[in-house]
Amino acid sequence: MSRTDADLAAHLAACAGRILLEVRGSGMCAGKALGKVGDQTANQFLIHAIREQRPEDGLLSEESKDTEERLGNSRVWIVDPVDGTREYGEERTDWAVHVALAVDGVPTIGAVALPGLDLVLRTDKPQPLGPAADRPRMVVSRSRPAQEAVAVAEALGAELVPMGSAGAKAMAVVRGEAEIYLHTGGQYEWDSCAPAAVALAHGLHASRVDGSPLVYNRSDTYMPDLLICRPELAQRVLELVRTLPESESA
Repeated sequence: MSRTDADLAAHLAACAGRILLEVRGSGMCAGKALGKVGDQTANQFLIHAIREQRPEDGLLSEESKDTEERLGNSRVWIVDPVDGTREYGEERTDWAVHVALAVDGVPTIGAVALPGLDLVLRTDKPQPLGPAADRPRMVVSRSRPAQEAVAVAEALGAELVPMGSAGAKAMAVVRGEAEIYLHTGGQYEWDSCAPAAVALAHGLHASRVDGSPLVYNRSDTYMPDLLICRPELAQRVLELVRTLPESESA
């Protein structure tokens, strides 16, 4: 019996995560070299599996050469074999594997594996959101928190929580470890498609920072910004971003 799209996404994300842990555990390399080997190995697995299981669908991966062929497809798989290569190479847990299916540009199906935590979060098995913290927590980059995020956090009285990959940050909101993930430093479609799909399925808000919907499978895969947060905080965060001085919102 063939897998549903959601089952396939979750299965592939989990398998790629196990492969990555095996590569890291082999001791063959470390640091940046480990990140490169992990990316290539997981990508080969994901690309082969998707082309075998869904040969009619389009495909976009961070680690494969992009072509215009996908633009004519209504259904396009968007994957990031290792989201957070640096964290993976440093043997941290805040990295992820993203497998998503965008349908007519909408992040519809997705799974985000957090292999270091032995978790896979998926669109077809949403968990109810727990209570929010009294003081909002905002996940930000470990090394370079965006000026906009810092300004919004100050206005909200939010606590900054440094964390690694985009997927790990988004899933921290899904898992109730944070309330807000605001990113304005630029990403690509593979960085956010699976996390956005999972977040939306769990009842969270996910949009661009001007409030417009996230749209995928475009010819230009660059995505300037992203907001994933608890729905009750969305309007306030969007308003704060709009009122930032030009130097901070550029």
